[in-house]
Amino acid sequence: MSPDPATPAEPLVLFTAEDGIGTMTINRPAARNAMDQAVQAAVREVLDEVERREDVHVLIVTGAGDKAFVAGADIGEIASRGPLDGLAGRMQGLYSRMAAMETPTVAAVNGYAFGGGCELALACDVRIASERAQFALPETGLGIMPAAGGCQRLARLVGVGHATEMILTGRRVPADEALRMGLVTAVTAPEDLMARARETAEAIASRGPLANRLAKTVIERAFDVDRETGLLLERLSVGILYAHTERDEGTAAFFDKRAPRYR
Repeated sequence: MSPDPATPAEPLVLFTAEDGIGTMTINRPAARNAMDQAVQAAVREVLDEVERREDVHVLIVTGAGDKAFVAGADIGEIASRGPLDGLAGRMQGLYSRMAAMETPTVAAVNGYAFGGGCELALACDVRIASERAQFALPETGLGIMPAAGGCQRLARLVGVGHATEMILTGRRVPADEALRMGLVTAVTAPEDLMARARETAEAIASRGPLANRLAKTVIERAFDVDRETGLLLERLSVGILYAHTERDEGTAAFFDKRAPRYR
């Protein structure tokens, strides 16, 4: 990954993998892990690696330090952007790629998740928050708007009312309120966050990998089609699974009273 000019020896994004679980850490704690162009390029490199590797079944996404998950895009870069930059939608494309990945993702939100940081969490499949976490989409205060998927994904996740209020006011939503509105699925003590995220990742990784991938795809596409088409996608997907060795291993393990051994 690309080095930060301020700290040449320190990667902007850290990646480790162990026991089928990858961890990607945005590593600019002095800048509250702001997502400038260099960080986005480094994230793309990690996603490339995850997609190449057959031994990574779940990806945990978090931020370095104890203050911020990702505090948003780099304001200096935003101030210099023109209309063509907006139309290019580079960050939107990056987050759309993450949301569409076959590998399930778990956001471990350890602090501020503002702007592009909130949108990064929204692009993940599961969100777990520290008690210190706060979520906000403050872009309208800068005379712009969320454009990396925030308007779409937040409304689908928490409903149009909550999403509209968050986006138009830019207010900060604390972790407990985020849990009540369905923005996150769990809130933990800060010291327990990564253990809880890994526990969730291990639970995902223990399931059939193809079953997880198809289920994720059907859930995502269900919002884009009518109900009957969504039900058809379910039938087609389960038809594929009925013909796959994952089904054979899963049912055999159930009858043998053992954990399944998926390849």
